[in-house]
Amino acid sequence: MKIGIVGLPNVGKSTLFNALTKSATAMAANYPFCTIDPNVGIVEVPDERMKKLAGIVKPEKVVPAVVEFVDIAGLVKGASEGEGLGNQFLSHIRECDAIGQVLRLFKDDNVIHVHGGVDARRDLEIIETELILADLQTISKRVGKAKNDSKSGDKKKVVYAALVEKVEAELQAGKKVINMGLTDDEKLEITDLHLLTSKPFLYILNVSEADLKTIIPEQIKKDLGLPESAKVVPISAKVEEELINFTDEEATGFLEELGIKESGLNALIKAAYETLGLMTYFTAGVKEVRAWTIHKGDTAPKAAGVIHTDFEKTFIRAEVIGFADYVTYGGEQGAKEKGLLRLEGKEYIVKDGDVMHFRHGS
Repeated sequence: MKIGIVGLPNVGKSTLFNALTKSATAMAANYPFCTIDPNVGIVEVPDERMKKLAGIVKPEKVVPAVVEFVDIAGLVKGASEGEGLGNQFLSHIRECDAIGQVLRLFKDDNVIHVHGGVDARRDLEIIETELILADLQTISKRVGKAKNDSKSGDKKKVVYAALVEKVEAELQAGKKVINMGLTDDEKLEITDLHLLTSKPFLYILNVSEADLKTIIPEQIKKDLGLPESAKVVPISAKVEEELINFTDEEATGFLEELGIKESGLNALIKAAYETLGLMTYFTAGVKEVRAWTIHKGDTAPKAAGVIHTDFEKTFIRAEVIGFADYVTYGGEQGAKEKGLLRLEGKEYIVKDGDVMHFRHGS
């Protein structure tokens, strides 16, 4: 899973990236465009279930699922027309699964704002307008070719031309592709365009430490004009920075003192999983305990294919133990003795936390 972190200059984007990835690779400086090349950081997905499995199996190594964060240069109004760093950021966003838009809610006179003052709704509109304009440039190039191709009378080409014209019109009306209600088939038809606004959005609210425990996400959604279904994640980049050098126990104590249930990183990863419809299954053996990320609703062959594409093609059966059963009865042997190890076929829908082994052909 790859999440592109975008935002206007000086909203705390790079500071947040450093904190999330426990690094200092993104230069956090009080001036626009300090991030010129995208910074990439790999973060382990926190999952307490891994510790329980490792405690039972005692493997040689434990391999958690990971999230890749990409810190992309600050955007400004007019970026789609070359202002600021212009379109340099676009290719990096296109490669991401979701867009995490950082919005500054904290006030600090020592940190300048590129547009003169803190106004999260204005900032949100600027960023999304620039992404829509960039998509318009992309789709407009395709519309002309599609129209010419449709003159042949080929039904598929006629349908495709109508589709890209519809997308263009909706973008011109200020609508993001993800909100256009396109069918799965229509989405597939325009996948090759890599439209930026076809990706799901997460809204990361960079707030002050004092506001962390009092902020009401539902109210913020109203203030920003976001739908109820939008995923907003309040984070204090400064708090996340402080957590970098803490042990797990110290971090837990620090968050408790602040009256916060979990770190911003954990909250963000959970929100990303929910937004992208992801979940985790496990493989557990003496060599390794490993977490694998799949989509909710994936079948056993699909899950096997995450390990190796050949496993999906040559899938025979899956050995499955529910996570709770695996832990309750002390691992595979104990679950098997209780009759809780199941053999599942190609139609089996994997459940979150399943512990699985796959039988496949050569």
